Amino acid sequence: MNTLLAPATRLWLRLRLNEVGPLLSLSACGFFAWAFIALADEVREGETHALDSHLLLALRDPQNPANPLGPSWLEESARDFTGLGGYAILTLITLAAVIYLLMAGKRGAAILVLVAIVGGTLLSTGLKLGFERPRPDLVPHATRVYTASFPSGHAMMSAITYLTLGALLARVEKSRRVSTFIMGLAIITTLLVGISRVYLGVHWPSDVLAGWAVGAAWAALCWFVALQLQRRGQVEKPGELTPPSDAKPE
Repeated sequence: MNTLLAPATRLWLRLRLNEVGPLLSLSACGFFAWAFIALADEVREGETHALDSHLLLALRDPQNPANPLGPSWLEESARDFTGLGGYAILTLITLAAVIYLLMAGKRGAAILVLVAIVGGTLLSTGLKLGFERPRPDLVPHATRVYTASFPSGHAMMSAITYLTLGALLARVEKSRRVSTFIMGLAIITTLLVGISRVYLGVHWPSDVLAGWAVGAAWAALCWFVALQLQRRGQVEKPGELTPPSDAKPE
């Protein structure tokens, strides 16, 4: 028994799972990954169709399904929010974050952000191609769509981008208050993008939930990796700059 426990204990301590940050991030990654797998299984079996349909129609005028509930400005606002999850906006935000980190002397964090977002984009593309779920046909779409429905690309990529950036930027920020603000803003933006997709009739609610789950899992994984790399000196700690190339390790 000891021969089995000893390697597991060494791995546990090596990954710093006895500390709150690494344990919480890895646990969150596992939970959200499980949530996506469970939801995907329900979608494949058609178990979510009735609830999806009910929620989608609940957001429409019963007399005219082409009109979302609420005033016209709310529909226009939804289009603005959904644009925050578009590839053009997310690319601009990612490049701005990378440039900021490079200018701030945080080269390791900049590379990690770039790898995390590009990796998340590839994951999103692969999942959408793998599931190929048709778009909702119960109501007219209030914005243009080009790809399959599951998981929601906007919800998933906004979660991947905003939550990953939020977790990584919060981690290199010295002020806890600023870190909390960054993470709160990332979560609110992610939620608004996903909700707008259902409101505009271009996604089933389960598509959005799946996108959020994958994005949150990816962001948590990136947070875990950032913590590990910071302890190895490969990513800057809060308030720390990129060490000179000729600096000797302590």
